[in-house]
Amino acid sequence: MIRYTAPYSRLDVPRTAMPIAHYENFPVASLLLPANLREPVETIYAFARSADDIVDEGEVAPEKRREQLATYRSALDAIQSGGLAGMCGLPPLFARLARTILDNHLPLKPFYDLLDAFQQDIDKKRYEDFNDLADYCRRSANPIGRLLLVLYNADTVENLPLSDCICTGLQLVNFWQDVAQDWKKGRIYLPMQDLAHFKVTEEGIAASRCDERWQALLAFEVKRTRAILNTGAPLAYQLRGRIGWELRLIVASGLHILDRIEAIGYDVFAHSTRIGFFGKLAVAWRALNYPRPSA
Repeated sequence: MIRYTAPYSRLDVPRTAMPIAHYENFPVASLLLPANLREPVETIYAFARSADDIVDEGEVAPEKRREQLATYRSALDAIQSGGLAGMCGLPPLFARLARTILDNHLPLKPFYDLLDAFQQDIDKKRYEDFNDLADYCRRSANPIGRLLLVLYNADTVENLPLSDCICTGLQLVNFWQDVAQDWKKGRIYLPMQDLAHFKVTEEGIAASRCDERWQALLAFEVKRTRAILNTGAPLAYQLRGRIGWELRLIVASGLHILDRIEAIGYDVFAHSTRIGFFGKLAVAWRALNYPRPSA
């Protein structure tokens, strides 16, 4: 799952859906955002993060997770059919979500796409090839960027594919740094086709084996992911002011983590990719000096 920071304590998230001690490499809704955008952005992320936690956290049976996700889908259905009037009796998060959607004319499809991806995570643990994985990213990550572009009044045909590249790239960065954690949950997001090509086995992942085959595999994935992020990066210059600076920092964070994965010899099993104090300085410097796209 893609991971973002948002101050949930202000959003009345249902108790059963509260996030559990997340470390997030890609902060959003920071002070860089204009004040009028912070609450809508926080509400979108609270919806996504809390629904994601239903799938990822605790020892709840799959059927119970599906039932909890169904509550989120019912809330979207209520917003679609009745607006604020349809939210009576539902948790406060959903009332806030309804106001955010209605006040900002947000489309509902991206929210449904997110729920489809979270539902998929309950049952699907392997991805055959990169196209299969990219389709998951299209629903698990790209909807966030598309919703934010609507909030920013920047959802143009030129900007949407660039946003998709950034969101997919960030999702992939999370996959590569979290291989060990995902394995504990029974998931492998590395495409099976790529594992076979580089002769990396699931047993090797289970044993945290960072040999030449693993290094070649992750080097391939890192190179592809960096190209995807760089393809979307010009969006950070097309969005003006503080919004653009926020996006530059997020893209720079993703690129920094890819550099970190390379620097540790692709051994994401033994080394953390957490962005510490000096890493944050490097990210800020990178954001300041990222080359502008040519006219």
